[in-house]
Amino acid sequence: MAEERFGEFVVVRRHGARVAELVLDRPRAMNAVSTAMAGSIAAACEALGRDRAVSVTVVSSSNDKAFCVGADLKERNALSDAELGRQRPLARAAYTGVLELPMPAVAAVHGYALGGGFELALSCDLIVGDATTVLGLPEVSVGVIPGGGGTQLLPRRVGAARAAELIFTARRLAAAEAVELGLIDRLAPEDGAARATALELAATIAANSPVGLRAAKRALRLGHGADLRTGLEIEDAAWRTVAFSADRAEGVAAFNDKRTPEWPGE
Repeated sequence: MAEERFGEFVVVRRHGARVAELVLDRPRAMNAVSTAMAGSIAAACEALGRDRAVSVTVVSSSNDKAFCVGADLKERNALSDAELGRQRPLARAAYTGVLELPMPAVAAVHGYALGGGFELALSCDLIVGDATTVLGLPEVSVGVIPGGGGTQLLPRRVGAARAAELIFTARRLAAAEAVELGLIDRLAPEDGAARATALELAATIAANSPVGLRAAKRALRLGHGADLRTGLEIEDAAWRTVAFSADRAEGVAAFNDKRTPEWPGE
C-alpha cells in the first residue's frame, strides 16, 4: 500500500488505482487540529485535488477513540489575539481543502467528531459512522462559534431550525440520533468498522467514471440552493464536460460490449 506523509500529522494512503485515504494521524491528541496539522490537511488536499487518478477520497483517523475532537484548544489558549488572527487563514484552509476536493469524499467517523472534527466530516459528501460515533458543535460553550463551515454546512444537512438547536445548545448526538437526522449516511455493521465500511463504499463509487464523478459532484455542489432554472444550467454545463469525454465513449462502448469499462479518466 503506497503512502505519503504530509508533515507530522497527516498521511495519504492509496487503495488500488482510484481510492485515496487521508488519515488524520495525531492520535495522542485525539487529532485535535493544531496550526501545523491544519497546514498538513490543506497541503494533502491540494495534492489530492491535482491527482486525476484519484476518484474517491476517504477521510479517516488513526485514533481508536476519535475521528477528531476539533481545534487544539491548548495551543489556542497560548495564542495572543494577533497570533490567533494570523492563524485563522491557516485553520480555514484545512476545512476548505476538504470541502473543495473535486472528487467525492467520504468521512469514516469512529468515536468523537466534535467541533472542527464534525466540520471536517460535514465537508465530505458522505459520512459513514458506527455505534460509537458522537457528533457535536460545542463552540458556543467555550465562547466562540463554529468556524470550519459548521453554521453553513449543518443547515444544508438538517435544516435551519434543527441546526440552530444543535449549535445553540452545544449538545452532542449519539449515533442513533445522528442517523435519524441524516447526519450519518451509512452506519457500519459493528463498532470499529466505520473505516472498512467507508473504504468499501469508496471502492463501489470508484468503479464509476472518474470524469463523471467529478462532474456530478460539481453539479450537486454548485446547484444546491440555486433556483431550478439556474440549477439546470449548472447541470447542463457539467453534462457538457462529460458528454464529449473519453470516459463517455468508453462507458457506452463497454455497455454495448457487455464488459467492465476501463476508464481513461479524461
